[in-house]
Amino acid sequence: MHAAVVVFPGSNCDRDLAVAFEAAGAKVSMVWHKDTKLPSDVDIVGIPGGFSFGDYLRCGAIAANSPICHEIKAHTDRGGYALGVCNGFQVLTETGILPGVLLRNAGLKYICKTVSLKVETTQNAFTETYTAGDIIDIPIAHHDGNYFADDETIARLQGDDRVAFTYTNTPNGAKADIAGILSANKRVLGMMPHPERAADVGHGGTDGQALFRALAGVLTPA
Repeated sequence: MHAAVVVFPGSNCDRDLAVAFEAAGAKVSMVWHKDTKLPSDVDIVGIPGGFSFGDYLRCGAIAANSPICHEIKAHTDRGGYALGVCNGFQVLTETGILPGVLLRNAGLKYICKTVSLKVETTQNAFTETYTAGDIIDIPIAHHDGNYFADDETIARLQGDDRVAFTYTNTPNGAKADIAGILSANKRVLGMMPHPERAADVGHGGTDGQALFRALAGVLTPA
């Protein structure tokens, strides 16, 4: 598995994401936001958390117009895999790769803590090593993690089995308790919680490891 991790000005979880991919056996290439091409043999693009471009305008809005994001959009349009975490999820919605928007937390405060998620589906490359209904503990760290979409979009996500994770006790006001969603072909996952921060025993929990193992199992040639 070859993962490309994108770096924007203000990214602060790019190395964490790279380490989590590497621990699952991936080759990792770091890609600068001004680059116009992804590595030719890339299997998955990782868009990390942080505060790209200082979160000016809307979170992820400036990053979504970086040269590399045009290539990421082309990559996903071709059926390529992508994982966007926290700010990366915001970027995926701002590019239109995923539907909806991330709003300011309902309590209007930044939240940094570990929360419990329910695994809603395992019919995709990201969650297939979990069991549907599993409760896992994953850290969050965001100010604008309140997922919103209109009722029709929410119904479509739920009806098409595209809600990957929900919060068991929603910390930010997210509609339908949504913590992570999948693209129509289920090859793109955007999620606000940080699985890369729960991928090593030194983190105090390893519930995020299974996500990276699952990707390695699907994207590593036999």
